[in-house]
Amino acid sequence: MARDIQGLVARMTLEEKAGMCSGLDFWHMKGVERLGIPSIMLTDGPHGLRKQRASADHLGLFDSVPATCFPSAAGMASSWDRELIRKVGVALGEECQAEEVAVLLGPGANIKRSPLCGRNFEYFSEDPYLSSRMAASHIEGVQSQGVGTSLKHFAANNQEHRRMTGDSIVDERTLREIYLASFELAVKEAQPWTVMCSYNKVNGIYASENEYLLTDILKEEWGHEGLVVSDWGAVNERADGLAAGLELEMPSSGGAGERKIIEAVRSGRLPEYKLDRAVERLLRIIFMAVDNRKEMAAYDAKEHHALAREVARESMVLLKNEDGILPLRKEGHLAVIGELAVKPRYQGGGSSHIKPTRLEDIREEIVKSAGAGAQIAYAQGYELQSDASDDRLLDDAKRIASQADAAVLFVGLPERYESEGFDRTHLRLPDNQIELILAVAEVQPNLALVLSNGAPIEMPWLGSVKAVLEAYLGGQALGGAIADLLFGDANPCGKLAETFPERLEHNPSQLSFPGEGDRVEYREGLFVGYRYYDAKQIKPLFPFGFGLSYTSFVYKNLLIGSKSLRDDEHVTVSVEIGNTGLRAGKEIVQLYVRDVHSTMIRPSKELKGFAKVELQPGETRTVSFTLDKRAFAYYSVDLKDWHVETGEFEIIIGSSSQDARLTDTLHVQSTSVVKPVYTRNTTVGDLSGDSRGEAVIREWVARTPFGAMASEEGSGSEMISAMLRYMPLRGLIGFSGGALSDEDLNEMLKQLNG
Repeated sequence: MARDIQGLVARMTLEEKAGMCSGLDFWHMKGVERLGIPSIMLTDGPHGLRKQRASADHLGLFDSVPATCFPSAAGMASSWDRELIRKVGVALGEECQAEEVAVLLGPGANIKRSPLCGRNFEYFSEDPYLSSRMAASHIEGVQSQGVGTSLKHFAANNQEHRRMTGDSIVDERTLREIYLASFELAVKEAQPWTVMCSYNKVNGIYASENEYLLTDILKEEWGHEGLVVSDWGAVNERADGLAAGLELEMPSSGGAGERKIIEAVRSGRLPEYKLDRAVERLLRIIFMAVDNRKEMAAYDAKEHHALAREVARESMVLLKNEDGILPLRKEGHLAVIGELAVKPRYQGGGSSHIKPTRLEDIREEIVKSAGAGAQIAYAQGYELQSDASDDRLLDDAKRIASQADAAVLFVGLPERYESEGFDRTHLRLPDNQIELILAVAEVQPNLALVLSNGAPIEMPWLGSVKAVLEAYLGGQALGGAIADLLFGDANPCGKLAETFPERLEHNPSQLSFPGEGDRVEYREGLFVGYRYYDAKQIKPLFPFGFGLSYTSFVYKNLLIGSKSLRDDEHVTVSVEIGNTGLRAGKEIVQLYVRDVHSTMIRPSKELKGFAKVELQPGETRTVSFTLDKRAFAYYSVDLKDWHVETGEFEIIIGSSSQDARLTDTLHVQSTSVVKPVYTRNTTVGDLSGDSRGEAVIREWVARTPFGAMASEEGSGSEMISAMLRYMPLRGLIGFSGGALSDEDLNEMLKQLNG
């Protein structure tokens, strides 16, 4: 339905316009009744709808309506399955329509800079390429149902410690290539209705009033058509925020925010056209919600639960399977140990806390899947709400484990270990769980572990167990998904979307996390996650992209469509994947790109493509990727743009970031003409690649003692050549004995720069 939005704005009073820029209450946007502008509801996500029944809070403490609880983002990203994530989005959109929710607050696309971040369960990955594509699919799914999303938290919000006052100090290239890239494609490809700004400052300016982020980049460069909403309570100075591009303050400020806007407009400090422009964006989203509202909307809770189970299966990662202990046989005696088997940790803590439509009991699902041929015994093993050992529980666990043919131990991080609001201080499991693992391993060699956690953990006990299944926070259907995988009714096919370090100290951000006071310096720069482990040649516990299967795959016939191309052209890369095992399975094929010789500091390789392919035993399929300029480019701070250096690039096809199966190279020719500007402090070496300057500088050097000294053979010639290479042009004048002058230098620079 076409509406004259500008006409509506023209009919509004200053007070009405300013009022629309703040929330009506905790969850609703304001309307203007006299003009037929309704109020719409925003509410928490992203892995499930959290619509509170009555009193509002932002930390998940109060009751909410039942909704399907899907696996958290940390797990969903491990599926590497864009279509599956889109299906989750569609289901979330259907549930929002049923509950008359206009905008679902999510997904979270912040980069996992440190495994200690307490909210990592809600974010996708350490890699911006994977993260942005997961976020885009999520957004597309939700918005296909006429419900908006809120891509969050923009930007450089990578810790919970002092999150409302912290200042993320990030150099521009790192900001662009890592932290903004995680949002960029999701904005350009999926156009989220809203983007949520973060609490923190970015390079000294609060995100809520950072014009460079909210207007220059998000709106103008990326073309975001929606509105920017504050994280709840993230506004610093309301009028400054609106001027910078923050249209909506949430929750309601009780009139304080709008009064500041009115005062700023009347004083001339805030141009009224900026307020009008903000209200136009607000109205556009409000009427999008109204026009897409589905009357009598409903959803099939059983169908959504089945989808949650499928997603959980696809997301879980088999990290270890020594001697093929998994899948388990559906016969004999099996010990199930650990309180998490009966009190599952299926979601993260904080504002994304969902009241599930139902919750599967893991132990019951195991009994169901095992069938009549197996006998299942259970022991609690530890107290989930304590770190202290309990000898009685420990002895009981050892007893049933020793009497079984195999044991499955359920361990993980309690919610008191990781949640929104605080960061972790270590990567260890609770002490009583570690003690239980070691004790059970002494009496039962056939020991498999199932982990429930939202982020990596250290595993000094790994050698004591034969199998490890990373279940992450698997949502309300985690019990059936775990049972499906343990008994082989489904084949594990998830792969890690983050690196598991062997020790916390190996993490690249460790020396500058969480910062000093409010100042958080991102000193590791570009080298986040696998980029760092590759560069330092540190073997992680489990690398990015890693995951095992009950079958095996072969890679062959890597083909590159063109071995030479310009950076404004596309190239197709294809590879054949075959299932050489006895079970059907899915393989996640990963494509990495490496700049073979670069003048810039670049990671050893970067993810630039992935595909999940399902194969029957003996089946082979061809997987294709299309690469464009961004696959080869770095962000040039000087050019303020993405730039490709002419040269050779290696294409790496792998099963993980550290398991390269096939490689080949191609040559990329840059179409950008970067004209250097030479100064008195340009070095002799800087001119060596310039055909115009090389002849001139050769003649200049010959007129100094360096010319003869560099040409003489002997141990000192290399030193002289090195000194000369990095000598500024002005330095040659001083060594020329009067043969060269400042006038000569100025004339040469004029010619070169002309």
